[in-house]
Amino acid sequence: MQQKAPIKLDDRIYILDGFDLGLEERTGTYVIMEEDITLVDTGPSTSIPHVKKGLETLGISLDQIKYIIATHVHLDHSGGAGLLMTECPNAKAVVHPRGARHLADPSRLVAGARAVYGERFDELFDPVVPIPEDRILEMTEGDTLKIGEACTLEFWDTPGHANHHISIYDPVSNGIFIGDTAGIRYEPLIQDGVAFFPPSTSPNQFDPDKMQQAIDRFMAKNPDVIYFGHFGASTSPNETLHQVSEWLGVFMEEAKAAAAKREGHAALTERILTRVRTHLRELGVPDDHRAYKMIELDMDVSAMGIVNYLEKSAKRVEG
Repeated sequence: MQQKAPIKLDDRIYILDGFDLGLEERTGTYVIMEEDITLVDTGPSTSIPHVKKGLETLGISLDQIKYIIATHVHLDHSGGAGLLMTECPNAKAVVHPRGARHLADPSRLVAGARAVYGERFDELFDPVVPIPEDRILEMTEGDTLKIGEACTLEFWDTPGHANHHISIYDPVSNGIFIGDTAGIRYEPLIQDGVAFFPPSTSPNQFDPDKMQQAIDRFMAKNPDVIYFGHFGASTSPNETLHQVSEWLGVFMEEAKAAAAKREGHAALTERILTRVRTHLRELGVPDDHRAYKMIELDMDVSAMGIVNYLEKSAKRVEG
């Protein structure tokens, strides 16, 4: 696949395409060009050659990188952090306290991903390199990190997608790096003038109430921009977040209908995809649009997370 040039979002923030899952515009690594060069998410290890090339294009040497922030430790976002850290001698990894142990010892993450991806694990994620504990910096609600004379990042505890998820407020851009807490942005649709922002409800820590609380918090901040893990930035954040909230309601509505008929994961996936296809057709998107390669994957994984949430909720009620 062809290396893509860094995408300039403003005078100090760029996004690098890591070709996660072999797909263009799937998962991004953000570069914040302050006195202390800071990255937000690395993607999996297979993305690291693309990240390194992007940094080289920006004129950044690996020893200039000071912080590598993981919004959360899912392998598509931070699986490559350890590998990159081996070549960034002055960098510290920044992560939620609940995620720190998984960066230091990723064996449970690897086992979980192998169970899901099977033989494709090596192709998609290998290697997942541990990070020495003394190079891990824990950040949670209210913590701050000064990365420039006029830039102190603020960290928020934002569960909903994952219990160890942090979001990062950047005061200079009045922007929030939201990881997976508040939706997915499909660049191929944006390029065709179509705005579609569903939530990411993947297993196994999805919680719709916590996700909605995080969305509400983002909107209350009235940001000028939000930076998605998948993929790129929205400069109409409140409209975008309202749509994520609406689709979260649709997903849960379909989940309740499926549960009432004792339907499982596959049926819920099809229910959600039917709603999505109907909506996108009304916006002029053909069923063979290239975005569907990602959408179908995302809706399948999101349905899996919702089923997992409902099963755990039922067990709590029974208990």
